Amino acid sequence: MTDTARKKILLGVTGGIAAYKAAELVRRLSERSVDVHVVMTQAACGFITPATLQALSGNPVFTDMWDPRIRDSMAHIELSRDKHLIVIAPATADFLAKLAVGIADDLLSTLCLARDCPLVVAPAMNRQMWEHPATQRNVAQLNADRIEVLGPAAGDQACGEVGMGRMLEAIEIAQSVTALLAPKALAGVRMLVTAGPTFEAIDAVRGLTNQSSGKMGYAVARAAVEAGADVTLVSGPTSLTAPARVERVDVVSADDMLSAVKKRVAKADVFVSVAAVADYRPAKVSEQKIKKGDRAVSLELVPNEDILAYVAALPKAPFCVGFAAESEKLAEYAEEKRRRKKVPLLAANLVQHAIGADDNEITLFDDEGAHPLPRAPKEVVARQLVAHIAKLYKRPRTNS
Repeated sequence: MTDTARKKILLGVTGGIAAYKAAELVRRLSERSVDVHVVMTQAACGFITPATLQALSGNPVFTDMWDPRIRDSMAHIELSRDKHLIVIAPATADFLAKLAVGIADDLLSTLCLARDCPLVVAPAMNRQMWEHPATQRNVAQLNADRIEVLGPAAGDQACGEVGMGRMLEAIEIAQSVTALLAPKALAGVRMLVTAGPTFEAIDAVRGLTNQSSGKMGYAVARAAVEAGADVTLVSGPTSLTAPARVERVDVVSADDMLSAVKKRVAKADVFVSVAAVADYRPAKVSEQKIKKGDRAVSLELVPNEDILAYVAALPKAPFCVGFAAESEKLAEYAEEKRRRKKVPLLAANLVQHAIGADDNEITLFDDEGAHPLPRAPKEVVARQLVAHIAKLYKRPRTNS
């Protein structure tokens, strides 16, 4: 059972070419156990059929204000009353304008005006339509009306042009919807998360690094946002996209990461050290590429400062969560590390089971013992970890 189980949303689909993405969005939301009910404009039916969205959602699709399936012909009232959220994706320029000035001339626009629940829109249109002053005025009005606007993004458009106006991908919208629906166990909590590998330069082109993809750290940041936290993500070099509503700080080396953490830790309530930080760095870095030769090259390595240990030892340390990647004796080494660094919670896994993978299997160690989390997608494991953090964080502080 996920945090969004039994949550009902109404997905409104308007008449733009991005309507085809609505099918993927319904699937992504259904995977998260969200109960999706679809309302389409007549124009949307020219791009994707109601039958497609009905098959994917498992619920009837509505298009007509006077649908006889709704008693008293009040679909604009009945369809939204038991919903937790209304999402319009795609939201055309025309529909944004209707919302901004309160026009209610079809089923979807009318139920948006008559709603009791929050409203989210994901704009999709040609770049010139998006950039037009009228559209920008309408979006400003939607923001003032506390309607959440997701996107748009920049990229290739169906018209052949390139620029702002492209609707966010279904997975991005689904993640934002999940965050809006999830319980806010960390509402108001400021969380600082480190993620990814570090890169320790040897010369102008070479360096020491590791196989960390950053996926677990990014999943933790996303889960924390879903739980209501204000998240700053200090990331080593990765190809990942930062989750929505996360402040991302890019760094390269362990020293860069330490500096970024030192600059921000005073404002953090919780610190989660997920990054695979290099334990050592070259004592000397060549400004030029070291040329290949017949003789052996020796590297003198010096230790990097332990970021988690530094934060945990601060006089007013935040609630600290560490990660340990071991290749053997997981419980023994992880618990020893937790006690040595004096952190209340440590998540540990075997490197051969997690590095670079999309799923993970971790064990949480705290003062009450070990709490195994079964193998699951990292997004799922991260939510379970964040829920455990929230539970411990709310307890009275004790020395580990």
